[in-house]
Amino acid sequence: MRSRSRTICLSLAFVTVSLYLLLALVSLSIHHQPCDPSRWPQTHILRELAHTNSTSAGTSGPTYITHGGDSSLKDDSKEAKDSVRALSDALSSVKRGKNASVNTTADHTESVESGLSKLEALFDHPLYNMPGPPVHEDDWLLRVKSKVKASEKSSQMWVSASREAYEDAHWNGNVDRHPPWLRFHLGISRRQLYPHRDPNMELLTQQLATHRIVSAVQKPGGTQLKLVMSFPNYGQAMFKPMKQERDEETNYNLYYFSDFERHNAEIAAFHLDRILGYRRVPPVVGRLVDVVKEIKDITTDHKLARTFFTSPVGNVCFYGQCSYYCSTEHAVCARPTNLEASLAVMLPDLSLAARRSWRSPWRRSYSRSKLANWESQPSYCSTVKKTVPYNEGTTLVDFIDMVILDFLMSNMDRHHYETFEKFGNHTFLLHLDNGRAFGRHSKDEPSILAPLEQCCRIRRSTWLRLRLLSLPQYRLSDVMRASLSQDPLHSVAPLLSEPHLAALNRRLETVLETVSRCQERHSGDRGADEVIYDDTAYLKDLVISAG
Repeated sequence: MRSRSRTICLSLAFVTVSLYLLLALVSLSIHHQPCDPSRWPQTHILRELAHTNSTSAGTSGPTYITHGGDSSLKDDSKEAKDSVRALSDALSSVKRGKNASVNTTADHTESVESGLSKLEALFDHPLYNMPGPPVHEDDWLLRVKSKVKASEKSSQMWVSASREAYEDAHWNGNVDRHPPWLRFHLGISRRQLYPHRDPNMELLTQQLATHRIVSAVQKPGGTQLKLVMSFPNYGQAMFKPMKQERDEETNYNLYYFSDFERHNAEIAAFHLDRILGYRRVPPVVGRLVDVVKEIKDITTDHKLARTFFTSPVGNVCFYGQCSYYCSTEHAVCARPTNLEASLAVMLPDLSLAARRSWRSPWRRSYSRSKLANWESQPSYCSTVKKTVPYNEGTTLVDFIDMVILDFLMSNMDRHHYETFEKFGNHTFLLHLDNGRAFGRHSKDEPSILAPLEQCCRIRRSTWLRLRLLSLPQYRLSDVMRASLSQDPLHSVAPLLSEPHLAALNRRLETVLETVSRCQERHSGDRGADEVIYDDTAYLKDLVISAG
């Protein structure tokens, strides 16, 4: 009995000592852990910003300009220098760890709790407010004559054949009298369709959503039904109707080129493009349209008018004329007369601003059996890099920007893209025709990312913004939900379902992982310089000139 008691006591003592040692090890590990584990990603991005002394390539310019002299350019230069000084000071403070305004503190977390607060914080971030390169006279798409001869004054006045439908417009050098759509046209530059924080955007979207429609005709060409709507102030918008429910996924057995276009995809693409900092999709707004009063009764398109009919349940339907899906079997039907649609502001007329169409190097074969060259040649990008216009300038990284947008919204139908002819090969790519996006949330399409995977090239500003959107306080799904909530159709139903929003976060991680693999693959002599294209080098010159 004495021996057994001694054994039990020794065992208990051993267990007690072991527990004390285990508790000591746990306490030691906790002591060495950071108090805020979420701070590292934020600090990592800000360190990258401080290293480059630069962020976005976006132009922080006026909404539009009359190009009447050099004084405005000087003012913009002074404003840019002031912004660079402020940013340089802020980044220096961050590098020293003293910038509390951009750290993940409790106050900052509270300021971005709601989606709208996150969106506002995102657009206030230095990555979205960097001064762009100087905007010269030739960098504007359109110009307004500063002085008009007496013999030319008649050209400044638009008079409609139907005074009841259109307003008499006397437009001259007084920019305050220009309607929102004209201000948008005059604000298009070599680098973007509209500037960040454009004050004209609210007026423009309000016009698209509320102004009276005075004309509706079918736009020729294309594979599916779309109309051109006109407003009393001569503004025009591209109309795409609702064809299926928002939460209805594309059938797995349906090829991408046989898919329906979606009105909510056009709207969501505009918002996503703006959140990514591109500003290359024309503004799009959702609207409830009365198909009888605002299309059938006012259209002068007799072919379109003949396609209206009433369904067996009393809904007014029409189908127009087009290559595909324009038949009674694929008619667009209202409920009973109200129809959801997207309205995208029209770009300047081709007679004023010609555009060039480019065939995408990674265009799909549009065949059910044949593969495209890029699908069978892993080194395909090396050939593209030797081809005009991808052999110089920023066209390749511009294309990669578009690829990332398409992957995030799962758009496989990017066979062509357009640029403004005036700017040649030194300009951004227009992100038009996004109706086949957001068709499937349950499956990602990795082949869309083939250009990024094969070329391993991405803009620094794009890469930094993507990393920013992966952080909890700027999460892509949250800011996207908040941005879409400002569209008029949100009152009917959310424009993107929660599974689609969740898919955005998942796909964003895939993009960042792809870039990381590229950096590992090119970790030789030049390392990241081979992958990350520094589009912000001009800021160093601004810092020097600012003193």
